Parts: sequence; structure tokens; C-alpha cells
Amino acid sequence: MKIKKRLFGVLSNGQKVSLFTVSSRTMSFSVTNYGCIITSIMVPGKDGSMEDVALGYSTLDGYVHNPVFFGCIVGRYANRIAGASFTLDGKIHRLTANDGPNCLHSGRPGYHKMVWEATPFCKSSEAGVVFTRISPAGEQGFPGNCDLKVSYSLTADDNIVIKYLARTDEACPVNLTNHTYFNLSGAGSGTILDHSVQLFADHYLPVDAQAIPTGDLAPVEGTPFDFRTPKAIRRDIEAVTGGYDHNWCVNRDDSSCAPVAGVYEPLSGRALTVYSTQPGVQLYTGNFLNGEKGKNGDVYGKHAGFCLETQHYPDSPNRPAFPDTVILPGERYNHETIWHFDYN
Repeated sequence: MKIKKRLFGVLSNGQKVSLFTVSSRTMSFSVTNYGCIITSIMVPGKDGSMEDVALGYSTLDGYVHNPVFFGCIVGRYANRIAGASFTLDGKIHRLTANDGPNCLHSGRPGYHKMVWEATPFCKSSEAGVVFTRISPAGEQGFPGNCDLKVSYSLTADDNIVIKYLARTDEACPVNLTNHTYFNLSGAGSGTILDHSVQLFADHYLPVDAQAIPTGDLAPVEGTPFDFRTPKAIRRDIEAVTGGYDHNWCVNRDDSSCAPVAGVYEPLSGRALTVYSTQPGVQLYTGNFLNGEKGKNGDVYGKHAGFCLETQHYPDSPNRPAFPDTVILPGERYNHETIWHFDYN
């Protein structure tokens, strides 16, 4: 296992930003302390050729721009909160309305636009970086000071492991995720419509015209949302208005790190299995990508990448029937996601 650090760029305020590249004998990934953003994931295919399977930019300036959340950490509450507000203990907390009247990925200032403290580590079987910061009370409109720790590591058996830890000194909803866009053929190689996806979920959350959950947990059986057995994304996507951008309710009996999704790209032979402790996973099929200029001169059009955002359900702070996301003083938000890569 190896880890290298280099200067990635300098922000307009003079703050230096680092890039860390973590490598095993078979694959590698790079991550910056600006927004805890994964900038690349190099994975071999069945013919041994290495490709970068993560969409993104070549320079720090691209990520300062980054309107589509390539590769970054999102929080304090990932996904959407209806009406850009929620009520907790009788008090209304108002957030940024940055998705119509709603709040998406906690509005401004986004965690993906902040420089985090970074501590690299390297062991014989695992290497990575631990990122930390304190989100002060009132930031983004959320109550309480939130002590955050996010670690990214690569193991010798081709797992990228993401661990999220948070503590607050006031009751507050917390929901962190990573927003990497994948294309297992290689970033910039075309659409992901022929990727085969399996989701280990019998139910999903229907949404309204603003992509806010209606509150129902609907069976996937007999709908375009049925990914219980693997199928190509393109098969039913035209039957879903706007494309897939929905939360699936993961089948689970406990809080262990269990498989939530599997993806296979037949031409390259690359496969990704996602494990998580979270109750939900959002499949997003890059519906709003529209010619974003990425790394190596690539242009990312519609469906150029997919996201699998492990998370609690969207709008949970306004939905008492959904799994609770409120962390109390003395409690810990503690979740883990694993991306396992195969190539045969």
C-alpha cells in the first residue's frame, strides 16, 4: 500500500489544497481535502487496461466550480428537504432553497466547498486519509456544533472504505454521503445506460414533481423501479419521468454493513458492489448532466455517469414515519460504505 501527497492548487484566498493518491498493487484512488472530493478511481478491466471510472475535473478550479457535486462529501443533510425547512423541538430551522423551493444537499455553504483538515495513514493492508472539521451551530441553518470525521481508505482486496462519524452538542438531523459519479467503462466513454444494476430493495420512495418523497414506501414489483434482479439501466428508464433519481429502501434486518447494490459493465468486465450500514440508497443516472466539461477534455452529457448515494431517506426531518435521523448530544452518527471492485 502507498500514499502520496502533492499540492493540488491554491484557492483565491491563498489557502493551499492537497491531493492524496492511495494505491494498492492493483488499483488506486485520489482524493483532495477540498470538499473530501474523490477526483479519480483507477481500476483495471478484464483485459488489464486501467481506466479512471470516476467523473470529475483535472484541476482544483473545476471543483471550485463543480455545480453537479462530482465526487464530494455532502451534508449536514444529504439529498432534499422539502420547503427548505424543518421543525425540531418546536423550533423552525430554515435552510437555503437551492432546488426550487426545496433544499438540496444542505444548500450553502456546502461541505464540498470547504477545506478539511487531512491526516493520511498507511498500513500494510490499508491506506487512506482521515478528514475532520467542526461545522458550527447555525451553519447552513442547522442547530448545534457538529464534530465531523470522514475517512477514505483503500484495502489490499480492492475495497474503497468510507467511514462517517459525527457528534453534536444539540439535537440535529445528520445525513452524510459521498456523491461520486461512476462510469465503469471509463469516465468520458459514453453513457451508463448499458450498465447492469441490481438493488437489494423491495420498496422505493415515490416522489412528487419536485423530487420530494410523497411519504409512501411503494413495492418495486411490477414497476420500472424493480432492480431486484440485474437489468440494464436503459431497459425501463424511459418509463420514469426525468430518469432515475430516487431512493430505494434497502432490505436489512440489522445495522450491519450489508450489500445494497451491484453494477456490472459487460464490455470492460468491471463490477462494483456497494455495501452500507444505511437504510437507503439513491440511484441517480446523471439526468441533469448537460455538456459539463470534465477531465482530459471529456464532455459529460446526459447519463454520462451514475451515483449510488448511501443515505437515510430524503426529507426525513419532515417525515416522522421515516427512520429517524436526529442525533442527540452524547450520541454518535456512525456509518460505513464500502465500494468493492471486480474486473473479470
